[in-house]
Amino acid sequence: MLERAEELLVTDGVKAEDIVRMVIPEGEAEEELRPVLHSLLSAIQSGSLFGGTQGVMVVDAERFSVAEATLVSDLLAASEPVATVVLVSTGALPVALRPVIKEKGESISLKKMRERDAGDWLATAARRRKVKLGQGAAQALLQRFGSDVAALGQALDQLVGFEGPVTGEVVLGRFRNRPDEPLWLYGDAVTVGDTGEALRRLADFLVHGHPLQLLAFLENDLRRRSLAAAAPDLETLAAWMGMEPRVFAVQKAWKARGRSSESQLQRALDAIARADERMRRDPEETHRITLERLTVAICRWYGGPARRVS
Repeated sequence: MLERAEELLVTDGVKAEDIVRMVIPEGEAEEELRPVLHSLLSAIQSGSLFGGTQGVMVVDAERFSVAEATLVSDLLAASEPVATVVLVSTGALPVALRPVIKEKGESISLKKMRERDAGDWLATAARRRKVKLGQGAAQALLQRFGSDVAALGQALDQLVGFEGPVTGEVVLGRFRNRPDEPLWLYGDAVTVGDTGEALRRLADFLVHGHPLQLLAFLENDLRRRSLAAAAPDLETLAAWMGMEPRVFAVQKAWKARGRSSESQLQRALDAIARADERMRRDPEETHRITLERLTVAICRWYGGPARRVS
């Protein structure tokens, strides 16, 4: 988001050195205006010291208080603003800012980048740097860095000037990073019964996450699968899950219906219960082994061919 914000400012004629970046802190404003807002207002009103266009990037703009948002909105609504302002937000902006954005600017939404998107980005970024990615290199880079394009860019920078094509072996030997991955990547591998991929995703997750998080994820996934197996139709499943039928989680559970038999779901439940008991009892050093064994078993029970369900 920050890269996109800077790109917008540069496109509007702002030089990179003229961009003023400010972060709105967390917490409620104890006064009508916090100190950072005084600095922000000055930056918006001052213009460039060198006669160019002043650019202001406001990060975490969703943290504005009502009074702060109202004041900023009034200032941005001025007929002749002397600065280009980009508000970067990971949540909903205060209501007071919406009218001036609609009138004076535009709202751009960025979807969270997934690995498939990062793969497209990686190919373009490598060509721009004249880095030739050979056999397995792109896959290895995504394995090491996930969808973190900033880290991928830094890795490519280190590979500039490498003689010959960069191979997957080169990447894996040179970079030891493990991405901070969401659990659904592990869940997708388990669902299709890809044991090797699931074990790799497990290893990556455990670098940053806790084993009990993964166990809770499996318990919740099994619950949804069991509800889907028992539900007569999609609408009933959605009601049992307390969601709308169109919600992705409901659709995903319904599509997996019939892929595992009742006996396989029961075996999965028993295995998860035993793993939970063992992990609470045994030393932490053994937790990974327990989860690896559980993963192999779950892949076998979940990843078979779909069964017809009447």
